[in-house]
Amino acid sequence: MAIPKKSRLVLVLAATLLFLVLFLVKVKNEMHDFQVNYTAGLRLGQGETIYRPWKPDPGWENDGHWQFKYSPFSALVYLPLSYLPLTAAKGFWYFLILFSIGTILVLSVRLASFNPDAMIRASFLSFLILAKFFLRELQLGQINAVITAILMVMTWLLVKNEDAPSPGGERTAGLLWGLAAALKPYAVVFLPYFILKRKWRALAAGITVLAASLFVPVLFYGVQGNWTVIREWVTSLSESTPALFTSQDNVSLLACLNKWTGNSTLAVILFGAAVALLGVLTLVFILRGKSAPRPAVLECALLIVFIPLLSPLGWDYTFLSAYLAVVLIIRHFAVFPRPWRVLLAIDLAVIALSLYDLLGRRFYGQFMSWSVPTVNFLIIVVALFYLRMKRTA
Repeated sequence: MAIPKKSRLVLVLAATLLFLVLFLVKVKNEMHDFQVNYTAGLRLGQGETIYRPWKPDPGWENDGHWQFKYSPFSALVYLPLSYLPLTAAKGFWYFLILFSIGTILVLSVRLASFNPDAMIRASFLSFLILAKFFLRELQLGQINAVITAILMVMTWLLVKNEDAPSPGGERTAGLLWGLAAALKPYAVVFLPYFILKRKWRALAAGITVLAASLFVPVLFYGVQGNWTVIREWVTSLSESTPALFTSQDNVSLLACLNKWTGNSTLAVILFGAAVALLGVLTLVFILRGKSAPRPAVLECALLIVFIPLLSPLGWDYTFLSAYLAVVLIIRHFAVFPRPWRVLLAIDLAVIALSLYDLLGRRFYGQFMSWSVPTVNFLIIVVALFYLRMKRTA
């Protein structure tokens, strides 16, 4: 039974009050990742370099572990917030993350086409499964929920465009994709998808935004200074990224292979082979969906799950992007054979219950070093492939 409008309003107000108290009591003293990005916004506004890795120079301001790793354009997002006191800026970003999480939840259940009676239960169950990732996102003040929300709106527009083709809707979807990719390059996973689906308007709009994002910082650095900052970004990434491939919290496929093989060269080779295999399988996946109803829903869900798996630095909380995929699996759970239902139930339970406080420091560290979360979400990927092969979605 659908929740009455007044009851929904009361629930929203109660949740807002609860999260406000949580922010004031605890979160305002955390959000360390946001503080790194806030500092990048300050530096951009002052025309200073954003990237300050370690150098053997006593006069150099060293950021150490807290390096800004995103593009110069990404710092532009934090520029307006840098004019606010840090606590006020944290509060704004905190509620932006909450709004983004709400967008992800609402659009996911609508894209999954639940009936009203099942929608609330499925949304609540899916949220419980991934709750630790959403809460960690809030604690760190990250940007992944914001980007995932942008990609969810993009997905919504692509699905609407399937039902009622609209050049404007397709272009808007492309603009949103370009914005997401400009903020974090891992969203370029959609580029071959737009080519395969012949979404030329979306592709052109997205590439235009991406190209423009490289030049916007010229306003702060000048032409020569902008290219210097871009080179510093590339250098910073190339120097700091390899050491993080074996990090406990890195759940990317490349990190998983590094941990399992203990050989970085072999891991890169296996990763390349895995990406090639996933590329071929995804091509089959998309071609198989030509006769499926609203194929973009499952296709975008798959590609969004790929983001933390294929990005070299996929931290565990970035799996919040799998919310649509989890909702679709729950929506079509009865379609899976009984052995698969058992496996998926165990898999989703492991995802939900693999908490530091529950497992303890030692076992949680071992759990992460085995890259179990990577395996968990590879199973999610296989389940999405099964739904497409059955033409269920």
